[in-house]
Amino acid sequence: MNTTIVGSRVIREDAWGKVFGQTKFPADVNLPDQIYGVVVRSPHPHARVRKINIDQAMGLPGVVTVLTAKDVPHNSHGVLFRDQPVLADYIRMVGDPVAVVGAETIEIARAAAKLVDVDYDLLPAVFDPEEAMIPDVLPLHPELRPTNILYHLPIRRGDMDKGWDLADVVIERDYSTQHVDHAFLQPEAVLAYVDERGHMVVQTATQYAHYDRGEIAHALGLRFSQVQVKTLAVGGAFGGREDISLQILAALIAWTTQRPVKMENTREESFYSHSKRHPVRMHYKTGATQDGKLVAMETKIIGDAGAYASWSINVLRKSAVHATGPYEIPNVLIDSYAVFTNNPFSGAMRGFGAAQTVLAYESQMDLLAKELGISPLEIRLRNHFKVGSTTATGQVLNGSVPLDQCLAKISSYLQKGEDTL
Repeated sequence: MNTTIVGSRVIREDAWGKVFGQTKFPADVNLPDQIYGVVVRSPHPHARVRKINIDQAMGLPGVVTVLTAKDVPHNSHGVLFRDQPVLADYIRMVGDPVAVVGAETIEIARAAAKLVDVDYDLLPAVFDPEEAMIPDVLPLHPELRPTNILYHLPIRRGDMDKGWDLADVVIERDYSTQHVDHAFLQPEAVLAYVDERGHMVVQTATQYAHYDRGEIAHALGLRFSQVQVKTLAVGGAFGGREDISLQILAALIAWTTQRPVKMENTREESFYSHSKRHPVRMHYKTGATQDGKLVAMETKIIGDAGAYASWSINVLRKSAVHATGPYEIPNVLIDSYAVFTNNPFSGAMRGFGAAQTVLAYESQMDLLAKELGISPLEIRLRNHFKVGSTTATGQVLNGSVPLDQCLAKISSYLQKGEDTL
């Protein structure tokens, strides 16, 4: 078959624009007569808004509008559950938006935002997910769950008593990972306007234009067909643009004022407002026979969902499914939890829950190898998945499982004493 694509070096369609600075990112687009939006965010992790006084902010020359929770037709959004407010009157994390200012210049908008006076009723906060799991701790989302446990996935395979009886060596350890910010090069930015048809148009960088469209329509009380989302060049994402950031707020101002609205986060605002990689605590207990065969594994995984659900259910499901790594283990007991806290909300980030558990199961393999007196490579060679292997969830791997080829290549180089592959 002749082709001009496969096997050839093809120039990316977007290459020239990026090389010569012609590509339009959301921060690069503007419209005549646009106003600028700035968000007022809570400095507290857990509170109720008693009162918001906008008089001083509205009195500043150049201020067009200041909007609060009462100005949002349907004040909720979220990827799995609509548990996140567009503008909050109940605060669950530092950075929750409580008001948004629209003004003639960005400087006026920032000055006005500082003049919005918010009276908070402070509430006790919980930052430790294990503490948050205690039944009598105040649930952050009682409308969703009676406790702060958003999700629990148990996985069971084999006979644990039999597995531990077979184990000659048992390694038991605790592992933890931390919050990680996506830190994409382009902070969130958006341009929103009402077009000549009376439709809401939002230009932004997003990973889910169709989802954004539905959330904007829901929040503003519009029909889906009345909203258009245009995805401009995305200056990095890695999962961090799967949740709504400024899209609804800009659209809300634009719909209210009937003027184009430009919003752009500073790096600090970006850190405060978008999702993070889940911090995860993992307790692992792994057993092997004297000849290096894995026979049992027990683990408890607790993922900190933070203040809102976002993708936590999917992420902690992946953590559980991948908890055994690429290894055959006949007897497995896994419990994976996603837990609400007053920390920044956690969401999608590359690896989607599988990246955290790697730290734990691969560390266990190294420790077992050391205890058994064999090399870290050898214990992996004796236990890795092959075609026909069955995973902890009962999936039979009938397709390509090239781990043996990969490890054989590594083994060959090690035996030759090669420094690099």
